[in-house]
Amino acid sequence: MSLLDTLNQDLKTAMKRGDDAAKRALRGVKAAITRAEKEKGNRPLTDDEILAVLRKQAKQRQDSIAAYRQAGREDLVAEEEAELKVIEAYLPQLMSEEEIRAVAQQVIAQVGATGPRDMGKVMKPLMAQLKGKADGRLVNQIVRELLRP
Repeated sequence: MSLLDTLNQDLKTAMKRGDDAAKRALRGVKAAITRAEKEKGNRPLTDDEILAVLRKQAKQRQDSIAAYRQAGREDLVAEEEAELKVIEAYLPQLMSEEEIRAVAQQVIAQVGATGPRDMGKVMKPLMAQLKGKADGRLVNQIVRELLRP
């Protein structure tokens, strides 16, 4: 069963249960998938491309949560957090900070990086290796720490 089939089936289940957060989240994801398909020339997305859409949707929810918190809108924060939880259920588990640090140290050794000026030499192969497995901001932060003189 493809990821899109799973999303469709889960949306039907959420509708039958009356789970509003899941309905909103899954409908939003399906709309984003449809937009992405149109951008790609109306061809169906692969599971990897759907995962990228899911990551983008999760990131949007995280940004909204931060904005609503800053504005003091706890009612909207709760809604966004509920939707984020639904979306995260479809995403693979991200690597821990220790795992990222270990891979980053290997890449730093491979490219012979010695300081902050070598950041680009490290980030390109590292992000290619960790794509979809780690948060890019965390990877960037760890590499900066490791390359600090």
